[in-house]
Amino acid sequence: NKPPPPVGRVSPQGVTRQTPPEANDVGLRYANPTYAAWPLVRLGNHVDSCLGKMLDAKKNKGVPQPYLGNSNVRWGEFDTRGLAEMRFEPHEERRYSLHSGDLVVCEGGEPGRCAIWTGSPGMKIQKACHRIRPKATLNNYYLFYWFQYAAKAGFLDQYFTGTTIKHLTGKAVAALEVTLPPIETQVVMVDVLKSLDDRITLLRETNATLEAIAQALFKSWFVDFDPVRAKQQGRAPEGMDEATAALFPDGFEESELGLVPKGWRVQSLGDCTVYLNRGISPKYLDEGGVSVINQKCIRDFIVDLSKARRHDPVQRKIDGRELQVGDVLVNSTGVGTLGRVAQILSLAEPAIVDSHVTVVRANADLGWIYLGLALMRRQPEIEGFGEGTTGQTELSRGKLAGIKVVVPSKQIVAQFDKIVLPLRQRFATNLQQAGNLATLRDTLLPRLISGQLRLPDAEQDAPEPASTGVLQYSMTASQ
Repeated sequence: NKPPPPVGRVSPQGVTRQTPPEANDVGLRYANPTYAAWPLVRLGNHVDSCLGKMLDAKKNKGVPQPYLGNSNVRWGEFDTRGLAEMRFEPHEERRYSLHSGDLVVCEGGEPGRCAIWTGSPGMKIQKACHRIRPKATLNNYYLFYWFQYAAKAGFLDQYFTGTTIKHLTGKAVAALEVTLPPIETQVVMVDVLKSLDDRITLLRETNATLEAIAQALFKSWFVDFDPVRAKQQGRAPEGMDEATAALFPDGFEESELGLVPKGWRVQSLGDCTVYLNRGISPKYLDEGGVSVINQKCIRDFIVDLSKARRHDPVQRKIDGRELQVGDVLVNSTGVGTLGRVAQILSLAEPAIVDSHVTVVRANADLGWIYLGLALMRRQPEIEGFGEGTTGQTELSRGKLAGIKVVVPSKQIVAQFDKIVLPLRQRFATNLQQAGNLATLRDTLLPRLISGQLRLPDAEQDAPEPASTGVLQYSMTASQ
């Protein structure tokens, strides 16, 4: 009797073509039978790729044009604010210009981090990025999700060069072994994952609008003092009922911050808070304990709890250090991260911060909504408060506590809270929904790439729009 043919298996390191060991081996999940036919291919045979242009001010010639470096590339998106420029000559246009649909992959920083360019053609890339253009056998979004899967599984690590600073060279990119299902299967996989990402993007865009509305109202009332100026000029404040307008004074008075509305106070932040302290040095656990927020969790004015770790409260007590809704968190260590501000808008479980994060909790006079919006507006100022040598920069409690804050009357703060609280609550709900969808996506991703998630056989069974059909697929372990 001939032995059975080899069957593919999935491990944390990727996919092999070896005969699997006994079925009770711990840590392995066997792929669907159809997956045995999916080949592992050399990426370089299925894409056209190149590294971006070397930045050299003395040698570069041509017309200055904006370009993307690895700091502009995030997972699934680009940060195009304040792009630097480099000179490009006409003969370099074709090589270094992006087309819509190109995958841009970081060569350094966090090697493998990538996003698909969907902007106008012609954006350039610098040497810290690879431009990868898949051929007909490879869907660009499938390749993007494969990089996400490979990065999280640690599969890319073996291809990195360097010890302290890791790099993913052009040679290494070409040598990557990528699972290659039929193009039709790739498209259905992408439909599932992208539908989730599209919903996450919509929630984030909605939150950006909610944040802009809250900040615009804060600026009008408490920075530009529009209602006060209107009354000073004998006009009724715009967009405001008479009862609310009556709460505002009709003139200004001098203060240490310049002119402020009559009757409003200027106080140090330390006098407007009931708690202003750094967190503790955690005793980490893999599971259990309480959530501990670190500096990586704080970015773009949002607290990302997916990057939090776990602390053992038995080894080090947390009495009195538990976070509360409304607490403002300020990164307090290191160049590039120091000064970042975010606010806790919801808590699903007890949480604390580590010793590199400062917690600021408002008193009743100021209120947590006012405090959060005020400190987020002043993040650039706070970022400049760092003291110490390079690599050891610290934000002292005294510097933070000394920030001067304009304190309106309690009645005005209460009216502001009444208007803005529903916006903050909806923001928190959307943030939680986006987090849940991201968790679902991250759960589905390795199962789709590995073949553990059984896909429909026909195109008509592809998922419905993101609002419904994502969960129609059954997750089955092969026998």
